[in-house]
Amino acid sequence: PPSKSIEEKQKPNPYTPRITFNSITINMLGDPLTVTVVGGGNSAHVLIPFLGETNHNVNLMTRRPNDWDDTVTCEVQNMSGEVLKSYHGKIQKKSSDPADVIPDADIIVLCMPVHQYRDALFRLAPYIDKSKKEVFVGTIFGQAGFNWMVHEMEKEFDLSNTVAFAVGLIPWICRTEKYGSLGYNYGGKQVNIAAVTPHEKFDRLKDIFLDDICYKQFGSGRFVQACSFISLSLSVDNQIIHPGRCYGLWQRYGGKWKTYDEVPFFYKDFDQLSADCVQRLDDDYTTVRNAICQHFPDRPFKYMLDYLALQRLTHKSSNNDTLASLKDSQQLGRIKTPTEQLDDGTYMLAIHSRFFTDDIPYGILIAKWIAEQLNVEVPFIDEVINWAQDIRGDKFLTKDNKIDLEACLKTRLTSGIPPAYGITSVEDILD
Repeated sequence: PPSKSIEEKQKPNPYTPRITFNSITINMLGDPLTVTVVGGGNSAHVLIPFLGETNHNVNLMTRRPNDWDDTVTCEVQNMSGEVLKSYHGKIQKKSSDPADVIPDADIIVLCMPVHQYRDALFRLAPYIDKSKKEVFVGTIFGQAGFNWMVHEMEKEFDLSNTVAFAVGLIPWICRTEKYGSLGYNYGGKQVNIAAVTPHEKFDRLKDIFLDDICYKQFGSGRFVQACSFISLSLSVDNQIIHPGRCYGLWQRYGGKWKTYDEVPFFYKDFDQLSADCVQRLDDDYTTVRNAICQHFPDRPFKYMLDYLALQRLTHKSSNNDTLASLKDSQQLGRIKTPTEQLDDGTYMLAIHSRFFTDDIPYGILIAKWIAEQLNVEVPFIDEVINWAQDIRGDKFLTKDNKIDLEACLKTRLTSGIPPAYGITSVEDILD
């Protein structure tokens, strides 16, 4: 993590007058900024209350506006369920129509599965106010080259005032207790990472938004800047944990259970087989990360990290064991393996869940494409993609384990590899 001296050297933002109160920097804006949250995921149930109590107007774009209360509550709890503090955020406007909630937005943030990002961006783009000096467009979870998605949107809709940003990992562990009304938060990360383009806009975004979603609530979790969005896409989290665990469950159980009680918890029941799958994916990612560093020697890639290094940075963890870090997490321990009940009453691994729709075509497939471009082998990534495409009926790789470009680009949203955005050379993947 960055030393204190680095944070101390950050210059005050020229855009916004600031004061310091109890060591927390507070924006003193004449008019509160408007943040439009897009989507109703778990993170939306935290963002709305946190932003509402830090001097923001909050709009909500969702397919289910009538299911949301006018005021959303987030309870910060310890793992025993004790409520440590409650936050409340009022929704100024909520609608399924972007025309109602996008035009006045200064910041737009997506809270939804990764594979839905591009469709959402194209829906909201026509309503971004081009007369504003800048509109920040970002996501609370930065897997899959979010900058490519925003640039695709900018080109399609002739936008020149948008600033793309992505948070590397969701800043807290959270879940929805009552949809549209109540979320639980189990604490924030110690360090958060974000990428922004243009790069010089990071301080501005930190001042008006990033500090308001973790640091001001917990006194920790300040944001540091990644040099590139690829650092987020190749840092290891969901895109290896989810497929690795699912592949391990499939190998051990065949992906099926007779009763729901037999279904293992996704993290609490993590076994060595699944941990080995995660580690082997991480090893292949390390091969790709090293190749990226060698290919772009002028970039520091300080925050493009393997799984355990990322844990040590963001959680201040001293854990050196992949299995223990996942199995012993109290914050993740309540999460069940996603399943679908079959007609015969048995349960099957949910192969249509975001663990597959996000983490294969918008996760490890991107790493595979980069590996091909840089001429490095990733045998376990190949194995997992082949397994996933076989059980789902997808097609991403040829029989000789090469990217099947025609299949991957069958529709605009089939996959998130760079050619889906017109990027055909690895030279063009960085901003």
